[in-house]
Amino acid sequence: MAAGPAPGLGEDSPPEDSHPQGSLSTPVIEPSRPSGAVAEDGQRETAGASGSIQTSVSEPPPPDTSAGGPPSKGQPTRPKHRKGGLSFIRELPFLLLVAFVLALLIKTFLVQAFYIPSESMVPTLNVGDRVLVNKIVYHLHPPRRGDIIVFSDPHPADVSHRNPFSAFFHWLTEGLGVTTSRDKDFIKRVIGLPGEEVEMHQCIVYINGRALHEPYLDGRKFSNCEYGPVHVAANSLFVMGDNRDDSNDSRYQLGFIPEDKVVGRAFIIIWPPGRIHLLHGF
Repeated sequence: MAAGPAPGLGEDSPPEDSHPQGSLSTPVIEPSRPSGAVAEDGQRETAGASGSIQTSVSEPPPPDTSAGGPPSKGQPTRPKHRKGGLSFIRELPFLLLVAFVLALLIKTFLVQAFYIPSESMVPTLNVGDRVLVNKIVYHLHPPRRGDIIVFSDPHPADVSHRNPFSAFFHWLTEGLGVTTSRDKDFIKRVIGLPGEEVEMHQCIVYINGRALHEPYLDGRKFSNCEYGPVHVAANSLFVMGDNRDDSNDSRYQLGFIPEDKVVGRAFIIIWPPGRIHLLHGF
């Protein structure tokens, strides 16, 4: 009997089962991550109620707009609050009112501008000059010789009454130094003080018998050079213009000037620009 091939060893024999019957297939279990751990791909794994692992995609944090960059698409923009021209226009009347009140206070108590209308103080002051007058200085000390003072008319005439608007406008323009009245306010230089004797001979002024040095006259010669002597009344001043030939002063109608008529001392020329400088006495 011929021997045949061994069973299970022939060419047509079925391949061996890689998993023998009865053997158990062992699944590969990945190591678990802690609940809530983030995977490398940005997913978050959470343990479900049944123990199975669930994954959820984490939402990216909102963009930070604190650096001033443009907001992300769909994010509402905050309105920008800026003061525009309308706001300034609304505030303008109040600012003008405040400026006007301050101007009135300064004019009334501190400093006032005056316009020079005549040639009585040439060469020191010219027609059209504007000067500032210190109104508080004589609350600290009495007028001194050589001071250029502004004073009210010691012999005021009766004036016609103005309507309120006209009176206010005139008062305002005078305070700003735009206009002045020839008959209301005067500007002269203090020559004689209360109780002193004043006289003039050959265009030289003498105070109590001593010649007065007057550098502000700039060596000018005058024709009207004889006057006095007179004694200045108490609480009064003897004043003259630097232009001795063209000045209505204490030698004529004005007479002595009561100290309570003095408005203040002119201390600086503010107009025109080419003549801006301080005013000095002796």
